[in-house]
Amino acid sequence: MYGAILEGSVLNNVKRIALTAVLLLFAAAALLPLDMYIQKPGGAYELSPLVEVKGGDSDDEGSLSLMTIALSKATPLTYAVSGLMDSRKIMKAGQVRRDGESEEEYNLRQLQLMEDSQINAIYVAYNRAGKPVTLETEGVIVLDVVEGSAADGNLKAGDLITGVEGEPVVSSDGFAEMVASVPTGDSIRLSILRDDEEMEEEISPGTIPGTGGRKGLGVSYAAKRMIETDPEVEIETEDIGGPSAGLMFTLEIMNQLMDEDLTKGYRVAGTGEMNEDGTVGRIGGIDFKVMAADREDIEIFFAPDDEITDEMRERIPGIRSNYETAAETAEKIGTDMKIVPVKTIDDALDYLEALNTKRK
Repeated sequence: MYGAILEGSVLNNVKRIALTAVLLLFAAAALLPLDMYIQKPGGAYELSPLVEVKGGDSDDEGSLSLMTIALSKATPLTYAVSGLMDSRKIMKAGQVRRDGESEEEYNLRQLQLMEDSQINAIYVAYNRAGKPVTLETEGVIVLDVVEGSAADGNLKAGDLITGVEGEPVVSSDGFAEMVASVPTGDSIRLSILRDDEEMEEEISPGTIPGTGGRKGLGVSYAAKRMIETDPEVEIETEDIGGPSAGLMFTLEIMNQLMDEDLTKGYRVAGTGEMNEDGTVGRIGGIDFKVMAADREDIEIFFAPDDEITDEMRERIPGIRSNYETAAETAEKIGTDMKIVPVKTIDDALDYLEALNTKRK
C-alpha cells in the first residue's frame, strides 16, 4: 500500500514537472523577443480630431483619415503564426532599423519623419489655399551616432546643432558643406542645444567606420524646421511615427481652411509622404493599409503612383509602385473601395473636385 502511494506521489511530481516545463516553453515562445519584427494592418485615424485650424471650417459630412500599420517585436510563437497568414509580414531588423541604430534612435527618427510630414503638409496646404505661411530652419537634429566615429561620445541622438564656428545652420545641405570644408586634422566648433541646455563641442572630423574610408562626423541628421501660419494650426498625433500621413494631413488642413467640403460626404483615406513641392512620395506597407482601410469601411483610398526607375528594378527585382500594390491588394481582398493613384496633391484635389456629392 505504501509502495502504491509512493508510486502515485512520484507520478504526480513527474506530471507537475512536465507541466511546468511545457508552461515555461510556451511562455518563452510567447514572450522571448527575437531580433525580428511582425508587420500587420493597423487602423484608420480620423483627422478632424487631430488637426485644428483656428477658426477653420468644421461642419463637413465626410471624413479624411490617415492609415497606420502595426509593427511589433517577433517572438517564436508570433513568428510561427505569422508565417501562415497573408495579413502578416515577417521583417528582419535590418529592414526596419538602420545598421547600428538602437530602438531609441529608431523611434526618434520615426517621430522626426512625422514632424517633417506635418510641416510639409502645412506648408503645401497653406500655399494651395493662398494663406500666409513662412518656413525657417532652426538647425539640424542628430538622429543617430556611428559607434567609433568622431562624434561618438561628443554628440547623441536628439541633439540640435544650431551653429558651426559661430555661423547659424540654415539648412541640412549647408551643414554638410560646413563640415566638409574643415581641413584634415582640424577641429570644428558646434553650437548644440541638448535637453534645453546650450553647449559647445569641439570635434575633429575623421574616418567613419564601415563607410570605406569616408570622412565626417559620423552622424545622420535632418533639418529641424519651424513653420508659422495665419491662421494658426495645431496637429496632435501622440506616438504615431513615420512620414506616410503627409498627404492626408495636407487634405485635412485644406478642408478646414476652405468653406467647401472636400470629401463630398465620403469616407476618404490614403497614404503617401508629402514633399515640400507638393509631390507625393512612396511609402512602405501599403498592402496592409489597404486591408485596414477596407476593414474600417473607407470608400476612397489615395495611393502614391510613384515612378519605378530601371535602377530600382535592378536593385529590387519585382518591385512595383505603391498604386500597383494597392490595386492588387484591393482586388485580392474583394473590396468595393476605390483605389485612386496620385502623383501630387493636385491629383487628389482634382479627383475630389470631380466627385458628385454623396447621396444621404
